[in-house]
Amino acid sequence: MAIFTGSGVAIVTPMKDNLEVNYDKLEELIDFHVKGGTDCIVIAGTTGEGATLSMEEHRNVIRAAVEFTRHRIPVVAGTGSNCTKTAIQLTQEAEEDGADGALIVTPYYNKATQTGLIKHYSQIASETKLPIILYNVPGRTGCNIQPETVATLVRENENIVGLKEATGNMAQASKTMYLCDGKLDLYSGEDGLVVPLMAIGGIGVISVIANIAPQQTHDMCASYMAGDREKALELQMKSLPLVDALFSEVNPIPVKRALNLLGMEVGSLRAPLCEMSDANAAVLKQAMVEYGLL
Repeated sequence: MAIFTGSGVAIVTPMKDNLEVNYDKLEELIDFHVKGGTDCIVIAGTTGEGATLSMEEHRNVIRAAVEFTRHRIPVVAGTGSNCTKTAIQLTQEAEEDGADGALIVTPYYNKATQTGLIKHYSQIASETKLPIILYNVPGRTGCNIQPETVATLVRENENIVGLKEATGNMAQASKTMYLCDGKLDLYSGEDGLVVPLMAIGGIGVISVIANIAPQQTHDMCASYMAGDREKALELQMKSLPLVDALFSEVNPIPVKRALNLLGMEVGSLRAPLCEMSDANAAVLKQAMVEYGLL
């Protein structure tokens, strides 16, 4: 069984003026998503500034997301690390606190060989009962899970069930799906490639744009799954200028600005992330106007 199908929001972590986590605002955001059609909350990932959360904050944010969601939709916790021992600890804590799944990015900075990746993920999988979604984003990590490696992990570990594909390489994604032979839940990690990846067997997206357009992102996935490819493609194409604006600077800089433009008051970003440039912010605002959000 898939953890979810459709639109999983890679939700931001709202901050107070002193850059402490704003839990009241997080609860508001989760209610906004549940009511707005989002199919899964993905917490403490890249968009959630997981890299600058302390271990204590990381656990508290995941625990809070589970509490605030109240089983209305699944919660997937970002529990990756470049240290296998740390990733195991984070994943076990997420399991104890009621998460429905774990999203685990490839080791970054120290990277890993393909053999090392198999050992890394297999060790984590052996220490938890949570279903695991692999997260392949070599543009951030410098580490690429090859299709053969994904197939080996899926074959040898029953709780490695999914892949967030953020390489932008359709040929690699296609080969991965071919080698996994229907045993892998594929999620787009690129908001501009949701429909193309669903065309090769994907079942949804872990999305940045869903932070500001939850219903539209859900509808795009749902339309495709219901067989209305024309509607899904229309929604995909309409989103592209906004997607470009949301990635004009390092994520989650633009999406936090977009949420603040919508009056959501999610606060600023922890260093080394900084506020968006005025020029790119103006482009983002215009894209939001043209999309119909402002």
